[in-house]
Amino acid sequence: MHKLTEAERRRIVETANSPEFRNLSPKQIVPRLADRGVYLASESSFYRILREQGLLAHRNPARPATAHRPRELVAGRPNQVWCWDITYLKSAVRGAFYFLYLIVDVYSRKIVGWSVETEESMLAAARLVEQTCGREAVGSGCLVLHADNGGPMKGSTMLATLQRLGVVPSFSRPRVSDDNPYAEALFRTLKYRPEYPRRPFATVEQARHWVERFVAWYNGEHLNSSIRFVTPDDRHRGRDGALLAARHALYQRARRKTPLRWTGQTRNWTPVGPVTLNPHTHEAQAAIRT
Repeated sequence: MHKLTEAERRRIVETANSPEFRNLSPKQIVPRLADRGVYLASESSFYRILREQGLLAHRNPARPATAHRPRELVAGRPNQVWCWDITYLKSAVRGAFYFLYLIVDVYSRKIVGWSVETEESMLAAARLVEQTCGREAVGSGCLVLHADNGGPMKGSTMLATLQRLGVVPSFSRPRVSDDNPYAEALFRTLKYRPEYPRRPFATVEQARHWVERFVAWYNGEHLNSSIRFVTPDDRHRGRDGALLAARHALYQRARRKTPLRWTGQTRNWTPVGPVTLNPHTHEAQAAIRT
């Protein structure tokens, strides 16, 4: 009999509603269970049962991502292409903001550098890039850094720093806001986290503390859909291959145990290959998610 039993359905609902998983969608729950050697049901079965129970709404508050097109940059390994940007964080002073600088590795989606500042400045941006290059041991001529056309991105201090470090600059097209999609997707993930403060940050130290915890979660715990639901840390350190191989083996065992529940191939757990910044095909654009 290939139909799920009532006990299996009940366990799926209980698992999805547990404190650990209640804010996650099935596409996040299933691979997390797989990494523990647990297979309850397919992702589609999770969705079907939760939909029948009216438990799908608002499991993940992030909005759908969008992407567009300009120059292509291809990353085949970590620390080959980074993108960075700045976003505003509300302060307790009306009309005043703190500024969050984030640098993201395009290949692994890892946040490799960040800082929260009280002003938007070329000096702060250049300092962050230099510190991040040192921490990641980036060699001269090995890295492309993509950004938009803002002042801190194209200022003389930043350009001089990049030249000294041997980092190749890349910029979005003028008056186009969609040419830095990975940074935009990351900011969207950050600001739609359930624990993102509803009230403005009281101090810059409070803002830094919150971002520090977000970065630790995003890099070390968040299963990123665009890199086959592994964490950015695992992808950055080259551990994704072993994790995905273990998931594949688990699915093969589950299929052999209850073959009538499976049609076609098992889920694809093959590691993701090179990643393109600003791809020119709809299929590649669809992969720009966090």
